[in-house]
Amino acid sequence: MKKQLRKAVHEYTAIFEPDDEQGGYTVYIPALPGCISEGDTFEQAATNIREAATLYLEVMKERRCEPGRSDSGFIVAPVRVIA
Repeated sequence: MKKQLRKAVHEYTAIFEPDDEQGGYTVYIPALPGCISEGDTFEQAATNIREAATLYLEVMKERRCEPGRSDSGFIVAPVRVIA
């Protein structure tokens, strides 16, 4: 009988920041500290952050650490600042 691999599906909020000087995007996942990537296009940045998050979670699993919960406790909201 073949051994079946089970993979968990996680969903995180990714923050995409456009780079006005060089073009492209920097992207990070707040729930996974240090999980950051970039791409020349939005689509490339999205693909790259998915790969970075997958590798991040694999390392966490190898180290037997709990990964950040899927957006647990994060609130994304605009903030008005008067200067």
